[in-house]
Amino acid sequence: MSVAMRTVGEALVGLLEANGVDVVFGIPGVHTVELYRGLAASKIRHITPRHEQGAGFMADAYARVSGKPGVALVITGPGLTNTITAMAQARQDSIPMLVISGVNRRDSLGHGRGLLHELPDQHGMMTTLALYSHTLLNPVDLPLVIDRAFAVLLSGRPGPVHIEIPTDVMAETVGSQAAKPALATRPHADGETLQRAAILCADASRPAILCGGGALAAEAELRVLAERIGAPVVTTVNARGLLAGHPLRVPASPSLKAVRALLRDADLVLALGTEMGQTDYDLYADGGFPELRNLIRIDIDAAQLARGPRASLSILSGAKAATAGMVGFLPDRVAKNGATRAEASRKAAVKELTPKMQAEVGVIHAIYEALPDCTIVGDSTQAVYAGNLYCDAPRPRAWFNSATGYGSLGYAPPAAVGAAIADGGRPVVCLVGDGGLQFSLAEIGSAVDAEARVIFLVWNNDGYREIETHMLEAGIVPRGVNPTAPDFLLTAKAYDVPAERLADVEELPRALADAAARKGPSLIEIHQARTIGATA
Repeated sequence: MSVAMRTVGEALVGLLEANGVDVVFGIPGVHTVELYRGLAASKIRHITPRHEQGAGFMADAYARVSGKPGVALVITGPGLTNTITAMAQARQDSIPMLVISGVNRRDSLGHGRGLLHELPDQHGMMTTLALYSHTLLNPVDLPLVIDRAFAVLLSGRPGPVHIEIPTDVMAETVGSQAAKPALATRPHADGETLQRAAILCADASRPAILCGGGALAAEAELRVLAERIGAPVVTTVNARGLLAGHPLRVPASPSLKAVRALLRDADLVLALGTEMGQTDYDLYADGGFPELRNLIRIDIDAAQLARGPRASLSILSGAKAATAGMVGFLPDRVAKNGATRAEASRKAAVKELTPKMQAEVGVIHAIYEALPDCTIVGDSTQAVYAGNLYCDAPRPRAWFNSATGYGSLGYAPPAAVGAAIADGGRPVVCLVGDGGLQFSLAEIGSAVDAEARVIFLVWNNDGYREIETHMLEAGIVPRGVNPTAPDFLLTAKAYDVPAERLADVEELPRALADAAARKGPSLIEIHQARTIGATA
């Protein structure tokens, strides 16, 4: 019996489908067309950004909302280097992203012959950033490489993975075989260790819990654990929305004095799935984050546990498995002392914000009140900075942005498209500044093509106001902080996108409702000098 043969590109598509991929983001080029050979006949949807960086940001947000790895397909050389910024953001925020790129033919690699899109060592470059990078030299190895890629994405601390396929390999044929999904193996702590952690938590009189993005999948177990030990739950930016509406929630940054006071007073702190990095815990680099007493750290990454801060007990495990195991050793009761401490911390955190920040947080909460089911995807802009300090999101994965970790500009417009593709049932609000929007302005067109329900909410302060303020405070004469912006309403009109500039912030709920009722994208501008209520 003859074995059916497929090209590497066709086999690749089949393997992606077997691993649950239903969307890829990319821009086809001469160096990747063979990888597209099987795409039209598959069930995988292809979304075309206007820039490969946008493909990466779309894949990032798709992964955050769907919980599945986001996939980007880009050409060798500039296509891949354009994607590196998005990969770095995903690495910093622990987001599973698979980037598949071309690379020049096998016999040219390392010879420097001046081929189109050639890099001195593309694979070597990517090994410094990706969790795993592989050059497919033998077509027969494709199933093994894809299997390993997804195993890496799904088993440990997530991040970007890269596979490059030489142009001469893409068109080669391989025997057809049944494609199977990769097996994920996550670390689990032993029962004795979890029992020890549970006893320590139960014996504490003033416990507190810190949650990072690694705790998102553990909400149900976290709720039971927090209630039984009476612990306020402080959520970092990537964990906002955990325990939404619960009396124990503290949706405020550990960089705030009020939250630090809560943690300083705690006689035990349980840290779940958080790297405890500077942009969450010491945003202003003042060194004021307290030394935590009786710190228990639970993380899926052994290297992260070793980096500090020093813990009394370190547990290598996914947050869901660990919290579920700990709950089994806790008494079946509800502790009463945590809600009062959590409420006091919430109130003090809001009071600590400047009037300007309180106004910006008010706009964010007004968005959620108008559109309770929406997802807000933010850029590095002042309103988002304020929200990262305090944002009471209505559910997990409803608030995320690029203003922490790698801190890239231009993230939100393409990321909002990726979020909308991942969950077409919810409107997505892209909260972006006039400066950040100009980094990826053309992605409005991507939203149009994809019929994505994205509301581009432009926070226009006529430049890089955050940097200008920093310069002034440092006694530096501002330069380079006032780039001329286009008329965003006219830009939206060029894409046939409905748009309006608000005269008063009080118009926002109506404008959001109108925009959410549309099938495709819309644009709303809030101008800090021309919109009443934009500033305190």
